[in-house]
Amino acid sequence: MPLVTTQQMLKDAQKHKYAVGAFNVENMEMVMAVIEAAEELKSPVILQTTPSTVSYAGLELYLANVSALANKATIPVALHLDHGNSFELCMKALRVGYTSIMIDGSHESFEDNIEISKRVADACRPSAISVEAELGKVGGKEDDLDGGDENPYTNPTEAVEFVKRTNVSSLAVGIGTAHGVYKGEPKLAIDVLKDIKKVVSIPLVLHGTSGVADEVVKECIQNGICKVNYATDLRIAFTKGVKEVLEDKPETIDPKKYNTIGKEYVKEYVKEKMHVCDSVNKAI
Repeated sequence: MPLVTTQQMLKDAQKHKYAVGAFNVENMEMVMAVIEAAEELKSPVILQTTPSTVSYAGLELYLANVSALANKATIPVALHLDHGNSFELCMKALRVGYTSIMIDGSHESFEDNIEISKRVADACRPSAISVEAELGKVGGKEDDLDGGDENPYTNPTEAVEFVKRTNVSSLAVGIGTAHGVYKGEPKLAIDVLKDIKKVVSIPLVLHGTSGVADEVVKECIQNGICKVNYATDLRIAFTKGVKEVLEDKPETIDPKKYNTIGKEYVKEYVKEKMHVCDSVNKAI
């Protein structure tokens, strides 16, 4: 089916207390892996690209890859701009045909974050394209994204004001997760998430989930998380498959040989996380 927005996906997840997995993709094989996994498990799914990924191959090429496979699928597929770092990039993604857009103003002041998030939400509304924003800090570093060392937690009172003034579709919250590879066991502030859930009605998003224990993710979902982002572990899975082939048969020169194994590793990982999100057989 044609690409869909994340609006209905996340509302349904919110209503029935599951989450939709959002998987960052870097190449054609990863796109194939994610959509194949979703099709087999009858799960709605979101594919994402970050600004650095977009700068590598362009919005149009990723849209073409995802659209071609989504059109053949029977499950809902959305294409999301992850961590859009400027109004201009968000508008390019909107014009090209992305069906969900994130504007990340979390590194700005509270007022500046509201201003740019509202501007993007206002621009996307006539096209009925969902807009995600972020309030609070997701730590660590992935691509060109640096979470910094500030207090990472989203303030529930500020969240209420932020959502009201921006009219965004979903909100990524800071509860102690981080981008990239964790150096120790992540400690998530579930109590903060619970407080946000009590006062914010729109779907909540968890970033920096690679490396977070599945049971912790499940607890977050039961307390309001409707979209769970995975990125780093997909890269690790794909690279592991490629390395295994080249280490076993270093004379291999056909990219299809090692990319196929990388794809299968990504697919298995995605299927595991769809079970964690409880999105299996939830395609609508």
